[in-house]
Amino acid sequence: MNYKVLDSIKNSDEDALKEQFSQDVLTGFTSEKKYLSSKYFYDDKGSELFVKITDLEEYYPTKAEEEILENNKQKIVSHFNTQKLNVVELGAGDGHKTKLLLDELFNNDVPLEYNPIDISEDAIKGVCEKLNKDDFETFGIVGEYIPALKWANKNKEGKKLVLFLGSNIGNFSLHDSLVFLRTIWKNLSKDDHILIGFDMKKDINLLINAYNDDKGVTSEFNLNVLNRMNNELGANFVIGSFQHFGTYNPNIGAMESYLISTKSQTVRVDYLEKNFHFDEFEAIHLEYSFKYLQKDIEYLAKETGFEIVENFSDKKGHFVDSLWRVIKE
Repeated sequence: MNYKVLDSIKNSDEDALKEQFSQDVLTGFTSEKKYLSSKYFYDDKGSELFVKITDLEEYYPTKAEEEILENNKQKIVSHFNTQKLNVVELGAGDGHKTKLLLDELFNNDVPLEYNPIDISEDAIKGVCEKLNKDDFETFGIVGEYIPALKWANKNKEGKKLVLFLGSNIGNFSLHDSLVFLRTIWKNLSKDDHILIGFDMKKDINLLINAYNDDKGVTSEFNLNVLNRMNNELGANFVIGSFQHFGTYNPNIGAMESYLISTKSQTVRVDYLEKNFHFDEFEAIHLEYSFKYLQKDIEYLAKETGFEIVENFSDKKGHFVDSLWRVIKE
């Protein structure tokens, strides 16, 4: 099984990761309006629950993107010739959507190597094991997005196609999106490409339903962050004393996820040796998921050094995979 664990991850022991988690809890819970980063959704249980979310009837993004890739894989691949291509995926997941493109590239005689990137070594092991059965090389990288991309750019020859699928870009604010995309641009070469998934603005009821499914899987997913604090930081959250709330904020064009305290309560976090009080109906902000218009995609590309090659949409116009080319002198 071919993969590399970057030194920055290899040297991050469990205590250091727990310390970072605890400091983020302290910062978020002592703010005027309590918050916690959405990155803490994804322990093993959280990752398992998110896979279940993608299969829900209400959760349209995964189905829409699968439709896009299935119907447009030939068009996407037509932009790449027989030159060696490294397909670098940020946040690889299980690779099932990506396999549609990889198979099409291989069938069109494009020499390629697949480089999935994920912070989870287990995730990289899984996708490498799954895709190494096919007729192209898979070499995974365990690390944060940017350090791993830097490593791939330095150590892997050939043109690059970076994949940032799903609606992951939506978790960034406009400012953070500009910084993140420009950093990617800086670590790519002229005429490299990136394919980014954008969840488009649409009927608000459809958005709200996608984040408040009837089976309660999204609620369980969000509440799991409290379980994680209990398990890793010695907190004593009573899960039943909080409820999930997902809503759309039209002023900023984003879905927002919260956990709401259903009563006045005090929670102890042993690792911090500190108590945190929650008023009745007080909220913990967990996530933004920004939605886009066509002009937003054009703005992000132009401002960060890319040229839009082609936009690919599902039939309902709910989602766009946008193919960009790196512009450099």
